[in-house]
Amino acid sequence: MSEDAEVVGARVGKGLQSLSSFGSGSTKYEILAIIATAVIVIGGLEVLLRWFEVPQYILPTPSQIAVALVTDFPLILPHLGHTLVVLLSGFAIGAGIGMFLAAVITQFPFAEKIIAPYILILVTTPMLALVPLLILRFGFGYEPRIIAVALASGPMVMINSATGFRRVDANKIALARSYGASTLQIFWKIRAPMALPMILVGLMIGAIFGLLTAVGAEMVGGGFGLGNRLTTYSSMIQMPQFFGVVLMLSALGILIYVIFFLIGKKWASWEA
Repeated sequence: MSEDAEVVGARVGKGLQSLSSFGSGSTKYEILAIIATAVIVIGGLEVLLRWFEVPQYILPTPSQIAVALVTDFPLILPHLGHTLVVLLSGFAIGAGIGMFLAAVITQFPFAEKIIAPYILILVTTPMLALVPLLILRFGFGYEPRIIAVALASGPMVMINSATGFRRVDANKIALARSYGASTLQIFWKIRAPMALPMILVGLMIGAIFGLLTAVGAEMVGGGFGLGNRLTTYSSMIQMPQFFGVVLMLSALGILIYVIFFLIGKKWASWEA
């Protein structure tokens, strides 16, 4: 990839180091402070909205959102399943292709000159703009949404993985070659393990981009998914349910963050 892409990837690569540091020094007092802050913010918002009598259709109170989320959860749950299917399928395809292309361009520099322009186009193009075209071709099923998620997440995984594959001590590679290691052995024994932190960062960013794209694609067309619920609730001015779905999407994003944090802490914290 280009030098700018490597700089961006290197900056983002610091994310897992900060992830690894968070929680290691946390004490029960810090946890209590976090909980107390959340209670104050949520409770203060509840009081202010009730004090100024803000209409529910403009901004519901946290208690109204919680009640609506619990009440309508059986109706929202199937749509959550549809969104997860789109996200996981598209992310698996995009991440797999992205990591493969990252390995190819780091081993064959000439391939980078061919592939890089198209990857930059994908990075700078909003995938939601392609969803109507994909719907015209594949219909209103899973296919257009999965393709959009794959196109959104794949380049992010590729850029960060390629940056990680390049961040290898040249002396280690030279030493391995002096012992007769092949290119494939060097890649699996040296490049891949040392690139793992950056790969995890790319996967985390790709998953988050994939989630946003999946929801946006569901809002554009189709009768299922959390994005469809957002469109439906907003059109019916059911704002407590609307913000309940937003809360669920926020929880999904946090869950993605936590999953890759735990993976990075277990398998990639050694880099720090």
